[in-house]
Order: sequence, then C-alpha cells, then structure tokens
Amino acid sequence: MPKRLKLVVLSGAGISAESGLKTFRDSNGLWENHRIEDVATPEGWAKDPDLVLDFYNQRRKQALDAKPNAGHLALKSLEKFYEVTIITQNVDNLHEKAGSSNVIHLHGELFKSRSTRDENLIYDIDGWELKRTDRCEKGAPLRPHIVWFGEAVPMMETAVELTHAADILIIVGTSMVVYPAAGLIDYVRPGVPIYVVDPNVPDIRPRKNLTFIPEPATTGLSRLAEQLIVNAADGA
Repeated sequence: MPKRLKLVVLSGAGISAESGLKTFRDSNGLWENHRIEDVATPEGWAKDPDLVLDFYNQRRKQALDAKPNAGHLALKSLEKFYEVTIITQNVDNLHEKAGSSNVIHLHGELFKSRSTRDENLIYDIDGWELKRTDRCEKGAPLRPHIVWFGEAVPMMETAVELTHAADILIIVGTSMVVYPAAGLIDYVRPGVPIYVVDPNVPDIRPRKNLTFIPEPATTGLSRLAEQLIVNAADGA
C-alpha cells in the first residue's frame, strides 16, 4: 500500500464563522465590543481579571452550542486518504467536534485553563465557566489557556516543522495577516501544492502551484476534498 501523503491545513476564523462563531475582531477593531488590549493581553489580565474571565466565559458558552459545518467535516473525510494535520489559529473545538484526530492550536484552547504559576499545568474546563476562585494544584489562580497578544506562541516551532514536511497545504478562512501564523506559508517546500479557500482572497505572494478557491469553507472545502480524494484514489 503506497505511503499516504502529508496534508497540512492552516485554518482561521472564517471556518468558525460559518458555524455561527464571530470572527476574531469586527470591522471597528473591537472583539465582541471589547478592546483587544483589555481582554487579550497580559496587561488586560493584570488590570481586570474579572473582565477577562467573563469575556472568555461568554465565548465558551457560545462555543458550547456551536456545531461543525461542512468545511470541518470535509477535512475529517480526508483522513481516510491522507495523513492530515490541522494547524488552527482558532481557540474553539469545532475541528475536534468534527472528528479530526490531529489538531494543533497555535493560539491556545478555549476549553482549557492553565496555572498562573506554572504554565505546564493545564486543565480541561468542564462546561463554560472559569471562576476567579479556581486554583491549580499549587494554589495559584487559573487563567484562560489562550495565547494573548505579546505572548510567545509555544506550538509555532512544531507548526513550522509540519508545514515544511507537508506534501499538500490547505489554507482556509484566514486573512494571512496575523503573524507568526501567516509566515507558515514560507516554509512550504518548492513544488508543494497550496490551496487557499476563502471568499476574500488573501494577499499572498504569487508562487507556483498556488490555487485560489474563492468560496466559503462549507462549499470550497467540500469541493476540494472531493477532488483530493479522487486524486488519492487514482494515485495522483
């Protein structure tokens, strides 16, 4: 049996938006009517932890009811034919809900918390609420397990290695303006096919083997998955 090709997906807010979760920030620069600096930075946490906790509790409550869409399911279907890894900028768990088995969260996970004393102590959140009184096993307060602006992206090195090893790259639902994630495309080896699925085509430097699919994730990924499955079946 031939070795399965490595297919890497870089997903962004656009795919989650089609499941009813709002994109990262609105056109007015606010995130759910909050300044980014107030709810997504270490400084915001230090200034008003109650506001930050409430903000992510509300995002968690919203995400609990969200369901994966046809785009998420299309990516799951590719696992039968390819070695699929999803590198997502999203903090929700919709890829996991769709059944994808190998998901790397660059910007953290909404349904996890971590110790403010030891960043290696990470806990699942049961339900939607993280409380000010919740503590880690060392007695320190818990914070959302989110990579805030100004913080290092711990999984970036792993993402770079995976992208460099990819035989196919799919980019979906991301504007390709948020770094360091947007820089992953530069680690793709020459000749590797790159597919970009987004109704608003990102400003990406032209290169060989780059295909734009100017559609939403629900339709664009479904069509692309069908094509890739045919290719795998034909041994292409």
